[in-house]
Amino acid sequence: MTAFDVDRLATILRDAALADIMPRFRRLASGDIRQKTSAVDLVTEADEAAERRIQAACAQAFPGAAFIGEESTAADPALLGAVGTADLAIVVDPIDGTANFAAGAPLFAVMAAVVSKGETIAGIIYDPLGDDFLIAERGAGTRLRRVDGIEMPMEVALPVPVSEMVGFASTSSFEPAERRALLGNLSGVRIVGNFRCAGHEYRLAGTGQVHFNLYLKLMPWDHLAGALILEEAGGYVAKFDGSPYRASDTQGGLLCAIDAESWKALHATLFPGRM
Repeated sequence: MTAFDVDRLATILRDAALADIMPRFRRLASGDIRQKTSAVDLVTEADEAAERRIQAACAQAFPGAAFIGEESTAADPALLGAVGTADLAIVVDPIDGTANFAAGAPLFAVMAAVVSKGETIAGIIYDPLGDDFLIAERGAGTRLRRVDGIEMPMEVALPVPVSEMVGFASTSSFEPAERRALLGNLSGVRIVGNFRCAGHEYRLAGTGQVHFNLYLKLMPWDHLAGALILEEAGGYVAKFDGSPYRASDTQGGLLCAIDAESWKALHATLFPGRM
């Protein structure tokens, strides 16, 4: 596996949050917030400033690595192709949960994944408000790191029946008929929520607080870091058809569970007859 200084990348994310994100939290002017594709797909001055800072620092720290940021890719969609082809790529979401951030809600994160020749080798979710990191490196497990240097290994939750599962589902991108069916099938679990922030949803999964995560839209900056974090904590991740989730995938949906048997049982409940 390609050697990579994940600690340095974590520091870069935190520096950007301290310099560009937190000073703007609950201080955005109306002109600092813009719509991208819809009223719930937003970008702020903080997103763009943080991504510029992260990109510049990554160029210095990791020369030759491709940089794929959510905001830079919005301006140049061709950048997305490098996720699956570059020898080394750094994929960044400067603010995951931008709608929450813009509304002043304290549920947002800074995320980065490192991809080597199509394989995710490291993932980081940084919580600017808690000022700590959830970090995974392929083959080395998942750990929660505080800024004082204390680290704790993380594991997924213990198995429970589907009827007792607690988790997250993002359903807004499904076609209306499929969404109605899925929402009905989700009544078979104990609790289902949506934070509008995949980073915090993956954080709870990777620290053993929930049993599943479900998403249809697969942009790499939203899921690569979290999927690796969940896997390295002992969880199971696959697309809706049961195939492995690859770094270059942007379609096919994603279902994450605490283990393969829980994934199968949950899939049968949510998508009966699909496999």
